Amino acid sequence: MIDHRRLGRELDLFVSDPLVGAGLPIWLPAGAAARHAVEEYVRELERRSGHQHVYSPPLGKRELFELSGHLGYFADDMFPPLRLSADDEFVLRPALCPHHALVFRARGRSYRELPLRIAELGGMYRSERSGVLGGLSRVRAISLNDAHTFCAPEQVGAEVAEILGLIRAAQAALGVRPAGFRLSLRGPGGKYVGDDAQWARAEELLRDGLTGVEYVEAPGEAAFYGPKIDIQIVDAAGRESTISTIQVDFDKPERFDLSYTDSDGSRRRPVMLHRSLVGSLERLFAYLIEVHQGAFPAWYAPVQLVVLPVDDGQAAAAADLARRAVDAGLRVDVDVAGSLGAGSGT
Repeated sequence: MIDHRRLGRELDLFVSDPLVGAGLPIWLPAGAAARHAVEEYVRELERRSGHQHVYSPPLGKRELFELSGHLGYFADDMFPPLRLSADDEFVLRPALCPHHALVFRARGRSYRELPLRIAELGGMYRSERSGVLGGLSRVRAISLNDAHTFCAPEQVGAEVAEILGLIRAAQAALGVRPAGFRLSLRGPGGKYVGDDAQWARAEELLRDGLTGVEYVEAPGEAAFYGPKIDIQIVDAAGRESTISTIQVDFDKPERFDLSYTDSDGSRRRPVMLHRSLVGSLERLFAYLIEVHQGAFPAWYAPVQLVVLPVDDGQAAAAADLARRAVDAGLRVDVDVAGSLGAGSGT
């Protein structure tokens, strides 16, 4: 069976070391090169679609995650707070949305700025149990392709349709074969925030966005703050997981008291859309390694050109060709050990 963990070792893409810990893989040069190419592609796709990129720290004060609701509804999946003093505690973030809410409220906003699309490829952390960790598919340090769109309620439908188009474009470029669409809804229990009217409105907006798309409903799979569209994949072992997602959130704008000035001068509350085009880079590459059996498409292959000199006398020419190819933007390797004259006696 094809296994990304085995291929990752054989191709020197990533390594897991017990000194670092389970679920904390190290990307080796070859894997990092492929990942960087994909990151550049995704950032450019987002930039062309009107996203503005930011950087935010991977942790925040305890109060931030109390305000966002994560400590109240998601604490079991979070690492314990880091206490510097009795009244100064920090938390490794389990999501990027609280920081992006702060980006929106960094200054006053006008309806003319909406939809405001804030994107980041940032780190987040989940305290997964050691028994469920494996390779790149389930990790504790997650590099998430994430974005949050702040828009007027009447703009949500068009934004969802736009995001679905971007997801399709990214998946086609990368060679991702989606297994299906899932509308993740509330289930029984009290792990959800907001009132019934908010949830009904959010579900209606997502159903409208899925018009013409076949999907299944999954009660109990919603985020604690809202329903979501999940785009599913199936790995080589037949296991299904989510790679891309769109979520409608009425809760965070209320918690963070987000508002914008409308055309009539009144203050209005935006809707917050969470979305990821390709999910986490770890889960994405676990899938891509298997689906391509380690032979990535040329545009994000770790090595795009191998220079094979005829013999030792061609070493300088091979190095010059490699240097010019690198200057042209290619990822190049000179294989001296595998030269054409090796072992031939010439």
